[in-house]
Amino acid sequence: MAVLKKLVTHVDPATGCVTASRVPVIAVTLLALGLCACSQKAPAPTAAVASASSSATPAGHHVQRLSDGIVVDVKNATQKVRLRVVSADIIHVTVVPKGGFKQLPASLMAVKTGGDAHFTVHENADSVVLSTPAVQARVSLQDGTVKFLHPDGKTYLAERPDGRTFTPTTIDGKHFYAIRQQWLSPADEAFYGLGQHQEGVMDYKGKDVQLAQHNTDIAIPFVVSSRDYGVLWDNNSITRFGDPRPYQFIGKGKGLKLFDADGKPGGLTASYYVDGKLKLRRDEPTIDYKFLKDVKHWPTQLTDTKGVGGGPGQTVQWKGQIASDVAGVHKFRLYVSGYFKLYIGGKLIKSGWRQNWNPWYRDFTLDMQPGKKYPIRIEWTPQSGYIALQHLDPLPPAEQDELSLYSQLGQSINYYFIAGKNLHGVIAGYRKVTGKAVMLPRWAYGFWQSRDHYMTQKQILGVVAKYRKLGLPLDNIVQDWRYWTDPTWGSHKFDPKRYPDPKAMIAKLHAEHVHFMVSVWAKFYPSTKHYKELAAHGDLFMQAIKQGFKDWVGPGYHFTFYDPYSKQARQLYWKQMRQSLGDLGVDAWWLDSDEPDMMSNTTFAERKKLMSPTPLGPGAAFFNSYPLMHTMGVYKGSRRSYPDKRVFILSRSSFAGQQRNAAASWSGDVTARWDDLRRQISAGINFSMSGIPNWTTDIGGYVVEQRYIHPDAKNLAEWRELYLRWFQFGAFSPIFRSHGQGVPREIWNIAPPGSPVYADLAWYDKLRYRLMPYIYTLAANTWWKNGTIMRGLPMGFPNDPKVRTINDEYLFGPAFLVAPVTQYKARSREVYLPAGADWYAFNTGKFFKGGQSVDAPAPLSRMPVFVRAGSIVPTGEPEQYTGEHPDAPITLLVYAGADGHFSLYEDDGTSYGYEKGHYSRVAFDYDNATGTLTIGARQGDGTGAPASREFIVRRIGAKRPNAYGNDAAGEIKVHYVGKKLTVKL
Repeated sequence: MAVLKKLVTHVDPATGCVTASRVPVIAVTLLALGLCACSQKAPAPTAAVASASSSATPAGHHVQRLSDGIVVDVKNATQKVRLRVVSADIIHVTVVPKGGFKQLPASLMAVKTGGDAHFTVHENADSVVLSTPAVQARVSLQDGTVKFLHPDGKTYLAERPDGRTFTPTTIDGKHFYAIRQQWLSPADEAFYGLGQHQEGVMDYKGKDVQLAQHNTDIAIPFVVSSRDYGVLWDNNSITRFGDPRPYQFIGKGKGLKLFDADGKPGGLTASYYVDGKLKLRRDEPTIDYKFLKDVKHWPTQLTDTKGVGGGPGQTVQWKGQIASDVAGVHKFRLYVSGYFKLYIGGKLIKSGWRQNWNPWYRDFTLDMQPGKKYPIRIEWTPQSGYIALQHLDPLPPAEQDELSLYSQLGQSINYYFIAGKNLHGVIAGYRKVTGKAVMLPRWAYGFWQSRDHYMTQKQILGVVAKYRKLGLPLDNIVQDWRYWTDPTWGSHKFDPKRYPDPKAMIAKLHAEHVHFMVSVWAKFYPSTKHYKELAAHGDLFMQAIKQGFKDWVGPGYHFTFYDPYSKQARQLYWKQMRQSLGDLGVDAWWLDSDEPDMMSNTTFAERKKLMSPTPLGPGAAFFNSYPLMHTMGVYKGSRRSYPDKRVFILSRSSFAGQQRNAAASWSGDVTARWDDLRRQISAGINFSMSGIPNWTTDIGGYVVEQRYIHPDAKNLAEWRELYLRWFQFGAFSPIFRSHGQGVPREIWNIAPPGSPVYADLAWYDKLRYRLMPYIYTLAANTWWKNGTIMRGLPMGFPNDPKVRTINDEYLFGPAFLVAPVTQYKARSREVYLPAGADWYAFNTGKFFKGGQSVDAPAPLSRMPVFVRAGSIVPTGEPEQYTGEHPDAPITLLVYAGADGHFSLYEDDGTSYGYEKGHYSRVAFDYDNATGTLTIGARQGDGTGAPASREFIVRRIGAKRPNAYGNDAAGEIKVHYVGKKLTVKL
């Protein structure tokens, strides 16, 4: 039978059958033989479609046809490439090195893996091309590489030839592959997303990012390109973006040479001091106090103190030189806690502090020339902390800037190519695959008060009463951990001595229009009823129990975490939460430590063992997906139990798809330092650009230095300034939440009433509520329009190359450009105003042309914020809680200078009625040429909005500045009853 060389086909969406624009005799013969059953409806595609489904029709010698895609045989049948069409702009790529696709597990992150039958297939001599109206996917018949193109033939993304790697590996007796996929990337491309990371990086081009859940790091294997596409990597194991090679400890790898303080090769000179007195000096071939197991390396001369560097006054200095025979940019990672300073060539490269139990990485690079020695010095005050210095030689130039993803365990290369007209469209495509971002309750966007931790029922009620007495807006108070008695972690029971009637307490909070969130861990002590119930069903990880691990509470208790990888376990876990807490009236769930952090400061290898096995397979194969499965159980359980009440979850970790579980995340136990504040900006932006819209941080930092806990006047002034600057940033974050330990975080405990800092904190608290009509519309649009609240500048200004790497500014919705202040005593800061728009300073109303950097005033009382010309910002009246005045007038701030559009969204704020059309939306359109504002007819059934309302319109222009929109001069009042209106400004 002759090979069919050219055939353009289309699958009928109703039957799954092939039609062709050119039908040679052989095709007619196939039809006559009944190989296309056009009278029968094709079966719906499943999560794992067989390589040759019953509806498949050969499109050529190398192609098997599926109802929603194709399978291409390449490399003499040693590999098969499957393309499935999710939608016109999303192609699902799966590659297996041998065998078929039927045995592949269902995706945990994806809810839609294919299913679109609207595509054509064209086979050439060297490739097979699958085309949709938006994308062409071209598979090489020579090597199986896939290239994605625009309909006009311009390349979106192309796999690198020989850039696909399968390395067989076995774990727990099961066969897997370590897998890698490389794609070519032009020099001017930028990469965003990948979750939340703490390096202060905006553009990940040329960077290495480890995707492994950790206290302050969140792994989301979704990368977004400045070329308007994204890659969602469907793998649950530890993954690396960039260079897949593991970093080597200095002195242990082959690429770096060490010399001591006297120039002798072999190591660095280490000097150990106590209270400034030298106790030990020795040459050390590496720096490796990275994990608990490495404590044994600590010098015996200092082991009379507790742990590594446990004694007061201990400091260490490493000094010497480093060199390499390999030219180029070398990468380094300093893993550290405690105080540290790192110098290269006498220049300070890195410095900072982290709490001893929570070390993390500080990355840096060094351009090294062969034969040249570079002086290095590290100064460290351990405070019982950890430290390690690791290194990587440069990659070959061709690989340094490519797009590369590597995962430790998998059964296939499995990813989604997602095209978009812009970055907003790419994020919308991610949610098409992984699920919509369900709406949180409106009150979640008000101000939250939290601390580690409230100790009694009386204390909680007292805090709320004082907020109301002082007239400070508040919507949520949070009970952190240890409300139980110490020996009963996992009981979910309030200590009756400290919380005599939690149900009455919550009822009292509700009477004050304050909601109650409670911390619930996935951790259990064997003495509890819940542990025993879970254990009886096999729903606990047992390695921690078998190894006799104890935690840090009191004398230390045996513990473990539950296993959420079975439906039974998730339902049982929720039942325990509902019976112990939910039925008391709890409004929201704080799911802490859900990486899970079963043993801090141990290796990833040990962490993988501690969460294994699961019902789905080895824990290592599912390492990053724990928070997704955990939040899914709580979300689905809550919706079943309380169907008219919106679920709200705060989760320390997150994974692809978690937005469908009503889960926000925060940036973990970050420290209260200025450099940490700055790093939260890019961490939050990239997390949001990973497709999950609700994010927050501990305002003020979770852990504070001792100098802030009992401060003198100087340190008190700095603490108040740091907290205020963080609070200003928080007021323009998706979730506005204060939390931390060491210093009480209530506004009056930061600064007393009557002080300037108190007044400034109160001003931003109230501003958040004034902006609530705007903010809640942004929140609603995450569901209605697949929107993003916190946006990187490239999302708004893709044609301005200057914004691609800016890591300390962002867009808060379409209107606001936010520039937090992250330096002590700074009273101005440079702000770049993107080209493509003109801008107004929100604090003064002053007008600026776009495409320039300005020295923006930043008095302590105010953070620089700018508003884009053409913005329409709906604002409300002062409120003590969200929804206090549902009938109050809405003031529309119209920033002239460009045409503008905004649509105000309202609903009841608490139920899922919006899913059934119960809402109100009113569109506003501003024509700058005529100065005309059009208020559209109401859409929806009007739920959540008054039948009639007063709109107050204030036009702000270059010749008429209006700080904060407060100037009432020239305002126009409009009575609106749901019908279209036109207003001349």
